[in-house]
Amino acid sequence: MEQAINSFISYLHNVKKTSDNTVMSYRRDLKKVNNYMQEQGILDVSEITVTSLNSYVLFLEKNKFSAATISRNIASIKAFYYFMLKEGLIAEDVSDVLKAPRIEKKIPDVLSTVEVINLLEQPSGDSPKELRDKAMLELLYATGIRVTELITLRISDLNLQMGYIICHDNNKNTGKERIIPFGNAARSAIVKYLSGGRERMLIDRETDILFVNCQGQPMSRQGFWKLIKYYAKKAGIKTDITPHTIRHSFAAHLVENGADLHIVQEMLGHSDISTTQIYANMHHNRMRDVYAKAHPRR
Repeated sequence: MEQAINSFISYLHNVKKTSDNTVMSYRRDLKKVNNYMQEQGILDVSEITVTSLNSYVLFLEKNKFSAATISRNIASIKAFYYFMLKEGLIAEDVSDVLKAPRIEKKIPDVLSTVEVINLLEQPSGDSPKELRDKAMLELLYATGIRVTELITLRISDLNLQMGYIICHDNNKNTGKERIIPFGNAARSAIVKYLSGGRERMLIDRETDILFVNCQGQPMSRQGFWKLIKYYAKKAGIKTDITPHTIRHSFAAHLVENGADLHIVQEMLGHSDISTTQIYANMHHNRMRDVYAKAHPRR
């Protein structure tokens, strides 16, 4: 089975040009399946039956894995079996019977406008690091992009004069990109970083990556996570926030202020409008709460 998994991973990487994060996710999921099957004495994919796969899903449920994790594992198995069937490695797709559990859409955590402003005001000095941190936080809230998209953003993706960035899809095979506008606060912070911080951080290095670390190299996801948690603590924000909290806050605040849901969907890069709909539901729920508390005839 391990050889078939390696062939699948190679196919994703070299043929499909799947993003590194997605490939890692597939590899991790299928490694768990392989380990489980080996423990059951199953060493070859041809020996795996419908019962074997159902038993694995039951194993995940008994070990308290979330519905989202189980759904992702099932998706990985189905993609793996589709590949094997297409390549003639198996004669039958026994994964076809697997059904993903229903996932309850969790209401995302968002910051209030006051909390966001307080967070963005924390890096206020003129050191190269603080100029960079300020620009990163302002751009993150101004555009709602993902942390991976933020740290891989290139100067060539930035149009300061018109006030927008070009954000490329993580899937290199699709070639999709989206144009996202940003306002004066983000523009001002980026200009200050470019004129007074970035060159000093590069230390004679050359790169088109917009945001670099103190060694002049591209920022890491972990580095930015630590950065945002540091400024959240400094701002007195009690909730445990992540870069995705800022993305959620960006979307929720736009919807609260009347933004068209399809435009928000486009800026976030959601393929399905139902994913974006959750922000509208949050807004409607908040309106009902305000009404229930304030209307004299409630």
